[in-house]
Amino acid sequence: MSHAAELPIWLAVPAALLLLLGAGLALTGALGLLRLRTFYERLHAPTIGTSYGMGCVLLASVLVFSARQGRPVLHEVLIGLFVVVTTPVTLMLLGRAALHRDRLEGDPEVPGAARPDDAPPA
Repeated sequence: MSHAAELPIWLAVPAALLLLLGAGLALTGALGLLRLRTFYERLHAPTIGTSYGMGCVLLASVLVFSARQGRPVLHEVLIGLFVVVTTPVTLMLLGRAALHRDRLEGDPEVPGAARPDDAPPA
């Protein structure tokens, strides 16, 4: 028997809606990864969709397990902080590595590196 049947309806409905919203956002990010053409476009959809989707799922988990245990359960906050900190850093590192690779290969669609002497006078 599932412990979800013991949850009050006022808690089960928001938790279910958060789970559906989180799954929908993660699905949107995955579809963006499949549908977008270039590597640089593909960087954004999964990172944003997955981060917000993960946030909704973790919030639903906090609600359900806090109600089941009768005390605030905040372990999921650590998971959320880890994902929120590491996802943008990973996005930036992947983007910079791809930009460096494309510049070395001489891709004409990638802008060149900005040099300090190119900056307009202040």
